[in-house]
Amino acid sequence: MSNIDLTNRYKSMNYRRCGKSGLKLPELSLGLWHNFGHVNVHENSKSLIATAFSKGITHFDLANNYGPPPGSAEETFGKILNENFKSYRDEMIISSKAGYTMWDGPYGDWGSKKYLVSSLDQSLKRMKLDYVDIFYHHRPDPETPLEETMAALSLIVQQGKALYVGISNYQADEATKAFKLLKEMGTPCLIHQPKYSMFERWVEDGLLDVLQENGVGCIPFSPLAQGLLTDKYLHGIPADSRVATSGVFLNESNLTSEKLSKIAKLNEVANTRNQKLAHMAIAWLLKDERVTSVLIGASKPEQITDSIKALDNTRFDKEELDKIDNILAG
Repeated sequence: MSNIDLTNRYKSMNYRRCGKSGLKLPELSLGLWHNFGHVNVHENSKSLIATAFSKGITHFDLANNYGPPPGSAEETFGKILNENFKSYRDEMIISSKAGYTMWDGPYGDWGSKKYLVSSLDQSLKRMKLDYVDIFYHHRPDPETPLEETMAALSLIVQQGKALYVGISNYQADEATKAFKLLKEMGTPCLIHQPKYSMFERWVEDGLLDVLQENGVGCIPFSPLAQGLLTDKYLHGIPADSRVATSGVFLNESNLTSEKLSKIAKLNEVANTRNQKLAHMAIAWLLKDERVTSVLIGASKPEQITDSIKALDNTRFDKEELDKIDNILAG
């Protein structure tokens, strides 16, 4: 920690207002989906948090099931926060979620009030926090009435366990209903977290418009399509890549010749912008003012420092956008 300088932490980051709320988020936020479990090296996890915060990344995004094992990312983050950054708590936005399987039995999954309230109570204990800044319902529940799920989110704010609430992975029509319910309950939705990248653009089919109409922020996850939108795969599959080592969320079947061709062409566009492909992919999301922040992941501190370079140029002219669209449609 001694080599981390926090004195200029707000000078290299831009902040955007989240929808119509009073809250601003950094253009880049750090997601703790990977690299913060008990299986990971604690000192490296600590360096990731320190590096991010020193660069003005104030938002740290977790979920109950992040690890592995599930829950361990919150434990790791809680330990780092309490041992190294406790005095900076009020400068941080800490979020967590519930909605995927967390424990056995009928009460450890989906969107019941029982599950959401219990899960957040567990998350707060793991992180040693009195409250989180944002609490999300992680995915829609096809069986629990939406009224119950939204009422649970509203209750959590009333209890002081979260300052704001959000939803994740909701389609446009589902989000519209959720926003209406929350507004009626006096707990407006702050933010939506969808999967969004050049390779996954479903949010453009109505969701972004719904967010704008309702004054709700947007924070895309997987902006680099699990690493596909980088120069990592331009010359084959590296031995230390996620495709080679994991294969769970990304495997060789994702790397078709058509996909590799698109990656190479997109890289050429990035070169004309004097950017790496990864920088262009992040900048491409931030070109839209409806996007509040982009969630990045990192396994090494230098990856965080590198990602911030994407903020140097988030403007695209029409010719560049048309070229990118043609490549993606090809």
